[in-house]
Amino acid sequence: METRHVQTEDVIQLPAPTAWPLVLAFGLTLLAASLVTNMGVGLLGGVLILAGCIGWFRQVLPHEHHETISIAAEDITIATAHPRVLRIEVSESHRARLPLETHSVLSGVKGGIAGGIAMIIPALLYGALKYHSIWYAVNLLGGVGIMGEANPTTEYIAAFHWQAVAAASVIHVTTSLLVGLLYGALLPMLPRRPILLGGLIAPILWTGLLYSVLKVVNPVLDERIDWRWFFLSQIIFGVVAGFVVAKQSRILVNQHLPFAMRMGIETPGLMKSHDEEDRPK
Repeated sequence: METRHVQTEDVIQLPAPTAWPLVLAFGLTLLAASLVTNMGVGLLGGVLILAGCIGWFRQVLPHEHHETISIAAEDITIATAHPRVLRIEVSESHRARLPLETHSVLSGVKGGIAGGIAMIIPALLYGALKYHSIWYAVNLLGGVGIMGEANPTTEYIAAFHWQAVAAASVIHVTTSLLVGLLYGALLPMLPRRPILLGGLIAPILWTGLLYSVLKVVNPVLDERIDWRWFFLSQIIFGVVAGFVVAKQSRILVNQHLPFAMRMGIETPGLMKSHDEEDRPK
């Protein structure tokens, strides 16, 4: 359907205002409300829907209704006292979050590697002292179920199995790195006592979490694990990883800067444009 707008020097025709869409919307609302009320509300909604459709259609068919608006031509000159865009000065002390500094990703990786190596010692010592085999804890972590034994014996777990060693290595390395990265992000939150968070609070939290879900994740490990030695190994990991991460240098988080500036996107008004940076001083 072709719409024609007649415009002269003094008047312009615009689509006429109408309230029928509101009537239609109210009818639809009542119809939906009748699902949880009664039939009468739905009947009223149906009447309003019908009336709204008819009224709205008559506004646009066969021709759209228009109203004439008088206009007055006026030349407007926009002037500003500031020919250049003003930049907002953002102070480094202005921030919305703490801390101002955090550890780099490499610091978390170093801490995870150091803690992962340190916690191997009590795990192997536990197997050697109690079962006379350094492979006992490794096989438990790797999951002896992957080797085809539904109810493995102690002797079977204490023996060397390369499948369990490979699985345990992947699990241990991945977990150590992830926890190390987590330490790098969390330790700056507790700047005065980083070892307290890394060496005691965090191990208690995730040991409690593993205690509650291990029966589902690894039933064999849940039946045979010694939680005293497990908690000791977690404490050693936390202390070593926390110490290594805390000793690394920190970097500014730049949280006081807008996101666009942290991404390096040119933002007029907040940072110098590329043209201004290239302009000779």
